[in-house]
Amino acid sequence: MVAGGIAFALAIAFTALASGFLWLLLAMTVMYPASGAFVALSQASLMDLDAERHEVNMARWTLAGSVGAVLGPLALTAAIAWSLGWRGVFAVCAAAMLPLVLGARWAGHGAPAHESFAGAVRGALAALRRREVWRWLLALEATDLMGDVLAGFLALYFVDVAGVSLLVAGGALVVWTVAGLAGDALLLLILRRVPGLRWLRLSGWLVLAAYPALLVLPNPILKLALLAAIGVLRAGWYSIPQARLYSALPGSAGTAAALTSVAGGAGYLAPLAIGILAERFGLQPAMWALLLAPAALLLLAKSHQSPVENK
Repeated sequence: MVAGGIAFALAIAFTALASGFLWLLLAMTVMYPASGAFVALSQASLMDLDAERHEVNMARWTLAGSVGAVLGPLALTAAIAWSLGWRGVFAVCAAAMLPLVLGARWAGHGAPAHESFAGAVRGALAALRRREVWRWLLALEATDLMGDVLAGFLALYFVDVAGVSLLVAGGALVVWTVAGLAGDALLLLILRRVPGLRWLRLSGWLVLAAYPALLVLPNPILKLALLAAIGVLRAGWYSIPQARLYSALPGSAGTAAALTSVAGGAGYLAPLAIGILAERFGLQPAMWALLLAPAALLLLAKSHQSPVENK
């Protein structure tokens, strides 16, 4: 984690100082695996702190990410207004990483692991033989269709299909981001009263009704309202399946984090598939493919399959 954090901070600093494309490419190449080492292992460490509260702790983790998703664009806007530019934002982020790395170093405790790399690989392969592990890996990739994949096409959809201005399309992204933050905050209250799987099923049915309405209704205002509702309803679609994956692999949080990262590589094909469908049939028909997200969630979130319903 500490090595990944240091490499991540250096990559951000080199991004701020990059004088050309090759230097920027090098910084980005280092940044992504370094982020995985620092962020993914930080998440795994958080899960190890309390094996009985995976869902609540993952909800807190996701809420922190949503706060960053809202504050990041605001920080960039402020930097541009103050003539700092994007380089200034990256420089500040690089400096802010240093206390986080030191905090991770100081917080480290417990006996070091001595498992070999080959042993870790064998453990991951053994985990993949379990149906419960595949269940939640598939759920994570399916629900991302209504997450990052949808967000990637939102502006294009509102301009090319809904016919709104670029300003309104940008507003749609703001609505989506802020609604996600509100939903992640509400999820902490929801999980106090409703089991995670029950919320996944309820929200899955609601999104299964709301998303087709968003695509069919012609009024842009109604589309924005439905988009906000979906942004709130999909709260927990990442945190709960991820928490269930950790619970399915007790004592192996690092393995769960690694499997999530590897499975996420296959998820990168989803935007390509939507793009191919859009090129062949048009963007409006292609967007219907994202209904696979709530449909798959309803199929995978059947409570009788889970041994950890109330965790």
